[in-house]
Amino acid sequence: MVSRLSLLVDLASLLTREVDFDALLATTCERVAEALSAERATIWLVDAEKGDLVSRVAILPELPALRLPLGRGIAGWVARTGEAVRIAEASKDERFDASVDKTTGYTTRSILAVPIREEGRAVRGVVQVLNRGGAGASSPSGAGEPTAFDEEDEKYLLALAGQIARAFSLTTLRPADEGGPGLTLRGPFNRIVGRSPELRAVYERVTLAAQTDATVLLRGETGTGKGLFSRAIHVNSGRQAGPFVTVDCTTLPIQLVESELFGHERGAFTGADRRVPGRVELAQGGTLFLDEIGDLPLDVQGKLLRFLQERAFERVGGRQTMTADVRVVCATHQDLERRVADGRFREDLYYRIRVVEIEIPPLRARGVAEMEQLAIHFADMYARRYGRPAPVFGADALAVMRAHAWPGNVRELEHWVESAIVLAPDGRIGASQLPRARKAGAESVLAAPGARPEPASPAASAVPLGLTLDEATLRYVAATVDACAGNKAEAARRLGVGRNTIGRILKGERATGERESRPGFGDDDP
Repeated sequence: MVSRLSLLVDLASLLTREVDFDALLATTCERVAEALSAERATIWLVDAEKGDLVSRVAILPELPALRLPLGRGIAGWVARTGEAVRIAEASKDERFDASVDKTTGYTTRSILAVPIREEGRAVRGVVQVLNRGGAGASSPSGAGEPTAFDEEDEKYLLALAGQIARAFSLTTLRPADEGGPGLTLRGPFNRIVGRSPELRAVYERVTLAAQTDATVLLRGETGTGKGLFSRAIHVNSGRQAGPFVTVDCTTLPIQLVESELFGHERGAFTGADRRVPGRVELAQGGTLFLDEIGDLPLDVQGKLLRFLQERAFERVGGRQTMTADVRVVCATHQDLERRVADGRFREDLYYRIRVVEIEIPPLRARGVAEMEQLAIHFADMYARRYGRPAPVFGADALAVMRAHAWPGNVRELEHWVESAIVLAPDGRIGASQLPRARKAGAESVLAAPGARPEPASPAASAVPLGLTLDEATLRYVAATVDACAGNKAEAARRLGVGRNTIGRILKGERATGERESRPGFGDDDP
């Protein structure tokens, strides 16, 4: 039987891994049922998008998912009232909804259900267990006579629900807003935020790749999150219990690359006073992540190729051939095809690491809405870390962020938001709290004071092709305001429009005066 104490201790770390949410919560659900000797367990979540209760996971083979209106059934009643319920005979309780039993053919006898919520916060969901089995859970056929859940069971499940609620605050399964009752899933993999069509294709490939031991090559610009996706592949694979070992090929001295990868024997070179295992050995049974493999020196590429083909290697200065059971995931922002053509990357190694290729899209390709979701995610995270109030983005800050091209991708956005949280002790983030976008050698998009602005080059204005007129206008106006150090009156004078026009554009208002709804962002523009 699962130790109740160990389950409480392990839950927080379990729920912060980059694992698929359904698999993660299913594991939690199974362990809860076992710890309480229950036949079945369900974790219900309040769905912010539909306003009802949904069973994200359940030990319930007859149905993949269930939905209940808030207030219906025991789980719905707990979600609505926030009170725990412990029932010895479900059929005699007027709150019990027997429709699910009729559909599945299952007989519910005893029930224990408690709310999932942090102290002082809205109910986020419900943990429910059915049919306590005494010394062990009775079979689904009804063999054995379940007993009622007791007060100690209730106290334990309440403590467990509190852990789940706190863990949710560290994951991408988050409240739609701090005051609202519902949760929304910002990405199927924990710690990876995004639900755009561009990322869905990535999620699909990551999920399929994780089911095998095939070598994976992650490609994408710097800062797109290749490291997070590599960990997602590992923790969703059969090797998740094994180590995840990272080698950053850009930071290793050329003389020590081979030693770092494959280890060395004592006396192999000056200063080698003892035998040292390499990263390959340390990754035994797990995953070896070779970050920026395009920068790996040529003389080591051949030895890596041999390892990929045979899983065999020798330590530096050693003669014994060793083997390692390791899954390899690589990543690069380099143009490997160009490097192969230039003779800087082995062609045979290039084909060997491209077994499964996954392209991670840049932030600018994922859309403004996804950038906003990421900004909210990082703002919440750093507000908790630095003890700031719940953050709110002003319309001027949002306009600047929309107008920025994000050459540093998600990593740059994260650093922008962290800086803004530090500089906004009241939690209100305006354009003045955001870093100034700087480009080496770039000219200002504005002319000298008192003159009409000269047309800027595409590179300087950072307004890409393919935007609608409204989007292009917003980006140019935001860049103009930013260049005027946030002075809207000066920006309006230079653009030859009224200050109110600048304000309307920055707030996202259309010509009719309607405003787009942007959950999570406030309006502090005068």
